[in-house]
Amino acid sequence: MRRLPTLLAAGAALLLAGCSDQSTGPRQAPRDTGAQTKLDPVFARASSEFNVPADLLKSVGYVETRWQMVSGRQEFAGQEAAFGIMALRGAAVDQGARLAGVSANDVRTLPEANIRAAAALLSQYATELGVNRADLAAWGPAVARYSGITSEEGQSAYVHNDVYGVLSRGAVVRTAGGDVVASIAARNGVRAARVPAPPRRVAGPDYAASIWRPSPNYNARPTGSIGQVGMVIIHDCEGSYSSCWSWLIDSAAQASAHYVVNESGSEISQLVRESDRAWHIAATYDCSLNSSVECWRNGYSSNHFTVGIEHGGFASQTSWPVGQIDASAKLSCDISQAYAIPRDRYHFVGHGQLQPSNRTDPGPNWPWTDYMNRINSYCGSTGGTSLIVDSNNSNNDTSKGYIQVSANWTSATSTPGYYGSGYYFANTAAISDGATFFFYLPANATKTIDAWWTAGTNRSASAPFIAYNAAGTQLGTVNANQQVNGGQWNTLGSFAFTAGWNKIVLSRWTTTGYVVIADAIRVR
Repeated sequence: MRRLPTLLAAGAALLLAGCSDQSTGPRQAPRDTGAQTKLDPVFARASSEFNVPADLLKSVGYVETRWQMVSGRQEFAGQEAAFGIMALRGAAVDQGARLAGVSANDVRTLPEANIRAAAALLSQYATELGVNRADLAAWGPAVARYSGITSEEGQSAYVHNDVYGVLSRGAVVRTAGGDVVASIAARNGVRAARVPAPPRRVAGPDYAASIWRPSPNYNARPTGSIGQVGMVIIHDCEGSYSSCWSWLIDSAAQASAHYVVNESGSEISQLVRESDRAWHIAATYDCSLNSSVECWRNGYSSNHFTVGIEHGGFASQTSWPVGQIDASAKLSCDISQAYAIPRDRYHFVGHGQLQPSNRTDPGPNWPWTDYMNRINSYCGSTGGTSLIVDSNNSNNDTSKGYIQVSANWTSATSTPGYYGSGYYFANTAAISDGATFFFYLPANATKTIDAWWTAGTNRSASAPFIAYNAAGTQLGTVNANQQVNGGQWNTLGSFAFTAGWNKIVLSRWTTTGYVVIADAIRVR
């Protein structure tokens, strides 16, 4: 299992978090829910009207939306958008509206109509299934039907882990001002009847703190540089965690993701191996949507080179649970370290950013700054992300790094696999005329230098990269074979740089008859 030693600790932390939820009383959910201020009376009225236990009704709503009033969108083909505090979708909206005697539009837009429609549906399911309404445990089958999940394992997880898990632990949500939106008192030991228990699962093959729930919806990544993992795409499920992973492991979905993170952060499912190509974004890469970063990927499916992380929740929700953000950040740090992915907003991107035609997830309230700070904190880079100096200064923050070349260097895009928007090349010759990548350090530091180039048989097999500190002292030379390993980061080595403007010079002074490629360097 890859990266097991460091991940066992992370897995233990998640398990402990789950255990503490079981024993320490009501869970504090995110504030600023976007729902009306006080929902307890609304749940109580719907409970009385339709003879459904109030806390059961509340628990379903908490599992679905954390009691936020959502206006869902379609994330997966075959799953209709969900609406309201109870996340009603598709035919359930119309059926619930009819049973509650309200309009479908009111069910989609008004909290009380939405809750009443959900209560009416649960009541009808209870009648059809012969539920003993006075026995809270007996409502399990009605909850399973309400979920809309078709797989037995998914229904089981939704009922036992999610809805009855919340009933056992309790929950409370407050507004930013501290007012209680709704609450559930803990019922330690409550269990659902007549629904099979979830099966035991093993850890995921790439992330030990995950559960392995393999999806059939994947294929092999393409060979070459375009198939190498280089970005992470953040999604939301437009639904609850269990409904999300259970749909993505169904062959009928024709969609998948590598991971799904639950709302509390206490559980992560791995569905596809990172080395395989998950089907999580239906768009080809367009660098104009990503600040002209890595334009050599243009026209290729974004699935080729990305890892997809889904999150239980909705793009329209006004806040995201801290536990979920934190667990996802740990996972993203791990992926970043495994593939040397720069920890910046050009390499950790939203689904809607790369597929704006019909997707908005993870939505305007995903806490990107906090998320990236957490990733960097877990990866031990609290001072910021790695610095990349591109061959095109329009892609650089020139106060931190820039390139300098003479007129003897030619800008090109003819060989695919370049970083950013192109690269420079020059013929090898016994001449001091290098391409110089400058980068600024505020203090002395040992940094690792990586280089990116496009490969080809006409490239030098001994391209000299020379490191200098800010005083101009030569720190070392690395001769790189640019005939191989194109379209990826290649580590040159670590050097003790000094405060000020340091530099990496790609020299032309090596075996003649070839070219050297100045594309990009990374300082980390």
